[in-house]
Amino acid sequence: MKFGKVDNPDKIDFTLPKTHKDTITLFNGFKKPEKINVFIGCAKWNRADLKGFYPRGTKDELEYYSKQFNSIELNATFYRNFPAQQFEKWYSKTPDKFKFFPKLGQEISHWKRLNGVAEVVNSYLYNFSNLQEKLGTIFLQLHANFGPKNFDKLQNFVESWPKNTPLAVEVRHKDWFSDKAIAEDFYQLLEEYNVANVLVDTAGRRDMMHMRLTNNEAFVRYVGANHPTDYDRLDDWVNKLNEWVSLGLQNVHFFIHQNLEKESPLLAAHFIKNLNSEFDLNLRIPNSVSSSDSQISLL
Repeated sequence: MKFGKVDNPDKIDFTLPKTHKDTITLFNGFKKPEKINVFIGCAKWNRADLKGFYPRGTKDELEYYSKQFNSIELNATFYRNFPAQQFEKWYSKTPDKFKFFPKLGQEISHWKRLNGVAEVVNSYLYNFSNLQEKLGTIFLQLHANFGPKNFDKLQNFVESWPKNTPLAVEVRHKDWFSDKAIAEDFYQLLEEYNVANVLVDTAGRRDMMHMRLTNNEAFVRYVGANHPTDYDRLDDWVNKLNEWVSLGLQNVHFFIHQNLEKESPLLAAHFIKNLNSEFDLNLRIPNSVSSSDSQISLL
């Protein structure tokens, strides 16, 4: 994931911003959950990206991956609308309670820019539906040049989205965040239609750390910088999630990327271990790193 990459991550202030005041107001309407739902994963499962994660002789990468993690941020669907049969195969290969969080295709978000997309959206939704109960939140990632002048297009898309299908939206154009009035309109739209507002924690775009949740879901895309500070940043996220859970957050969907993806499972293992301790969870720590507390250098 190259978005937000910088040459000198040690010069970036990675301090997590304070929780947006309207997020706190939103949480005031939630009852503190007895149990939280936590799904943590990587963006991909292929061996070429996650070098060193798979034991020698592994024949089926998804089958192995899904026994180590409880979810995947399915980026592959951004590039291709896989047929229903493929999702049926993925469903059959993965354990109970595993979830896929697929990205809508670039044809929808980037090529057609939400114009006249009903037919292709319905095609994606039908294909995704073959994941059955393993389908998590679907997310729409808009192009960085899709600015607030296109608000009506986004509004029409959100309003027409099927109400019983969880959706998350990620906007990247800086004007969505720099203008408070625009930001407020955007946040209110998502909150009104129970759509998650994606948080992206990446070095070069700290404005995307808006800390404005719009429903009872923290959908976080964390991008490590292949730098030792990646661990400290994840520790800060444990504290932030603890704050939000104490206020009423119930659903945590957290996906770990890196500019070089090969270390993502290692970071995930560190994060899962700390979450297990903080929230008394029993999430599996990936086998490839669970036997040691040592941290491979990310320099």
